[in-house]
Order: sequence, then C-alpha cells, then structure tokens
Amino acid sequence: MAAYLIAHLDVHDPALFEQYRVAVPAVIDSFGGHYIVRGGVVTGLEGPAPKQRIVIVAFPSRAAAQAFYDSPAYQPLLAWRLAAASGTVVIADEM
Repeated sequence: MAAYLIAHLDVHDPALFEQYRVAVPAVIDSFGGHYIVRGGVVTGLEGPAPKQRIVIVAFPSRAAAQAFYDSPAYQPLLAWRLAAASGTVVIADEM
C-alpha cells in the first residue's frame, strides 16, 4: 500500500533550502518515491493559514517512506532542511 510523506514548511533560509531542494530528489528516487506536490501556490480554504510550502512525496509503502527519512543518505540533507525551514512532516498511508 502506498504512503505519502507530507511536509508543510516555512522557509527562512532560501539559499540553504535551494541546496536541499536540488540534492533531495535523487535520494527520494532511490527509495522509489516521486513528487506529487512540490511547492507552488497554496490557497487556504479552512483553518489557519497554510505554511508557505507544501510537499507531498509518494512512496510504494510506509516502510519505504520511513527508510528514506531514516537513511544515512538523507541525514545530511535533513540537517540542511531543518536549518533552512520549519514546519511539520508526517507519513500518511493511502486508503
């Protein structure tokens, strides 16, 4: 069953976030993931205003999504993202 890594982010260091944005697709791909949403215009319809950047990455399974996030290949990139942006990241299973 597919799973989705969903990130809602506010970027406060655009230069560092750009380094992350360029480097991370190859790691995502190596775990069978692909982007569904990667930034773009966000329009709030209900509730608090959304973060400025929303990213949704599809993985073939929850295990693949978790393996990506925990992988040694992603850890240095995660450090960049944590330094460049704040927000929330979750994994959600497909129904």
